[in-house]
Amino acid sequence: SPMPFLDLVEIASGTKQPGASDLLLPVPPMEDANTGSTNPFDALPENTLAGLAALSGVVGVIYHGGAWSQFFQSMAEMKRTLGEDNAADFWAAVNFWIFFAVGHPILQPVLWISDVLHGSPGPQIADLVPVTFLLANIAAIATVAKSKEIRNAVNIAAVSAFITYVGAGLDGQAGMGDFNLQIDDSYQGKIVKGCPAYEDVKQPTMDNFNLEKYQGKWYEQKFHDWTQFKEVYDTTLDIKLTADGKGWIDDFGVKGPAPKAATLSWDKSPVANGAHYFLFGKVDDRDPKGVLRESGFGVEFPNYIVDVQTDPETGEYTEAIQFQCLERGNVRVFEGINFLSRAPTMTDEQLTNMHARAEKAGMNPYGASVDQMHLVERRPVDAPPLDNSWQQMWKAIGLDKLLELLSESIEDGAR
Repeated sequence: SPMPFLDLVEIASGTKQPGASDLLLPVPPMEDANTGSTNPFDALPENTLAGLAALSGVVGVIYHGGAWSQFFQSMAEMKRTLGEDNAADFWAAVNFWIFFAVGHPILQPVLWISDVLHGSPGPQIADLVPVTFLLANIAAIATVAKSKEIRNAVNIAAVSAFITYVGAGLDGQAGMGDFNLQIDDSYQGKIVKGCPAYEDVKQPTMDNFNLEKYQGKWYEQKFHDWTQFKEVYDTTLDIKLTADGKGWIDDFGVKGPAPKAATLSWDKSPVANGAHYFLFGKVDDRDPKGVLRESGFGVEFPNYIVDVQTDPETGEYTEAIQFQCLERGNVRVFEGINFLSRAPTMTDEQLTNMHARAEKAGMNPYGASVDQMHLVERRPVDAPPLDNSWQQMWKAIGLDKLLELLSESIEDGAR
């Protein structure tokens, strides 16, 4: 039987040697050449298109072979260090990584199809779907259904593109702000292992930190975080402590896709007017002030509040830098950095100063430099809710109420 794709990736990246059984590929049965078919692809040798699609995937794996090699070596180190007694911790970290590594490349064709949908010319059905888009889809589906050659090639090409996209993320080439999947990233030619201690990054502004004052709404200005997507915009964090002060809830508000990410379809999205998901954590008395424990997607990791700026007149916090880091078995699986402010927008000078404070805190090796952070796109805070035929359809089927109910149930479950 053919080797699994992950085995192929490991062989191409140099972390595994092929065995004799790996070299046995299935030989497809030959078909009668005199079928009388009018399909132009029948004139090609069998599996030509599929072979070309597979070749593109192999080229992608080889091109990012060094990154794949480092990834598998890091995973092996983490598994070896944790040992069999902590296998659950290993798989929780791996599943956390896989969940978001898969999410980003899946979103790209969705956005592309959405823009094609809303950019298609001609009359529309119910002011929603262009007739030309429906006809083109019917033709494409019929072609794929009729030709096994095309069907196989499309499937293999999709897998090849997916693996290449993830490889680019491991290589730090697919978006340093939102898709830098490198494990134990390299910085200025050196591998930076593990997570720093809080005292290594904590700034003097955190002396006498008051968590009560930290509550409330924050506007996210920049991030380095592959659990987020560069395609969203207007992101906010609304932080609340539980009644006993031992837990906290982060109401994370997003809209998407951003106008620049999907120029033709951004205002038709079901979450164009906003959606919420929640992060939960605890406040451990054994931790220094400024450290929150964050839980989500099967893992727990510290959320460091590294720096705050204070209004000299009111004493309220006006800016903050957050830093999350997940380490298992001496391997850093994830790092996230958030630049936050109480105001919806910041000047270039303010952002430059924030980068300088992050660099002073020693956070550049973890992604805080200008080239490693994504600037969040924003619409004016007083912009009216979007209203068009698609938004009316989402309301008609009750999607807005479903999102509200889902958000309320998740929040209530954490209380």
